[in-house]
Amino acid sequence: MRILPHSQTRAFTLVEIMIAVVIIGLLAAVALPAFTRVTQKTEHTTLVNDLRTFSSAFEQYSLENGLWPADANAGVIPPGMASYLKSDAWTLTAAGNIQWDWEVATPMFNAAIVLSNCSYADDRLRQLDAMLDDGDLTTGIFFKDGGTPVYVLER
Repeated sequence: MRILPHSQTRAFTLVEIMIAVVIIGLLAAVALPAFTRVTQKTEHTTLVNDLRTFSSAFEQYSLENGLWPADANAGVIPPGMASYLKSDAWTLTAAGNIQWDWEVATPMFNAAIVLSNCSYADDRLRQLDAMLDDGDLTTGIFFKDGGTPVYVLER
């Protein structure tokens, strides 16, 4: 085996390595916001699908029993709803630390699903509202009641 003198060896210089690191950093900086948007969109879609599934289950219960189920604490399946809520999604904490809460007979509405402990900023809630309703957190069936997001089934 022949050993090449130091002047003939092929290696990366420090400048070439630094340029490669900068290029990788720039690519990561471009990709990160897109990844964040996709992640948020996925969370929003899951949340909206859960809300629609839950609202269908509560409406089915109401149609079959002639009234809404009794009120329950956040994260607790309301009495009589276990067979209607076929998955354990109601008892699990959703993205954004959200706990599902069933509320009935309040001054603002007759029946609603409340997103308890929701840590979403208003801009993310407006995006959710645009997927569910009118994009305005002060009107419609999805709105903020005292800082807490609410999805109304019956006023």
